[in-house]
Amino acid sequence: MRIERSGLAEVMSRYTFDAYQATNPRLKSIKAAALRYAEQAQNEWFVIIGRPGSGKTHICTAIIGHLIERGTNCKYMLWRDEVRELKALVNDAEAYKHRMDGLKNIDVLYIDDFFKGAPTDGDKNVAFELLNSRYNQRKRTIISGERSIEQLMDIDEAIGSRIYERSKGGYCLESPGDNWRLRANG
Repeated sequence: MRIERSGLAEVMSRYTFDAYQATNPRLKSIKAAALRYAEQAQNEWFVIIGRPGSGKTHICTAIIGHLIERGTNCKYMLWRDEVRELKALVNDAEAYKHRMDGLKNIDVLYIDDFFKGAPTDGDKNVAFELLNSRYNQRKRTIISGERSIEQLMDIDEAIGSRIYERSKGGYCLESPGDNWRLRANG
């Protein structure tokens, strides 16, 4: 049931630590940090930045799978879809609060493709409300995206600095390399 509720049921069996291809020292370092996070993290955040197709979603999903196996309640959030739906609910205070509380209070929240595209003021407001709550509650949060911490700080310093502070203990990583989706052998 935890797998179904996570939002990752379709990919969880494929995106595992065993299936993650750590073909160079930097990818091996990312896998080691992800395993350490899955085993040891208490209230830190895991942040991975990189090009599309560089394995970010794979490694984050592997963490979620590991945590779910150990009984942790986890939720997947595709940023662009969820933020659009949250903004559509903003005039229905009860529905907005219910949806947002589910994201704020889950044991581990995985935000995929954070700030993909050009974030609007509404996107920034939702991000701050959500991340500030998780920051203050010291809830584990996993974030993947294409923007560096510096770029996030340029968009909104309050958001970027909270993300950095919670992940700076070895869990703020940059995924190197090529887009795996474009490889001939896929």
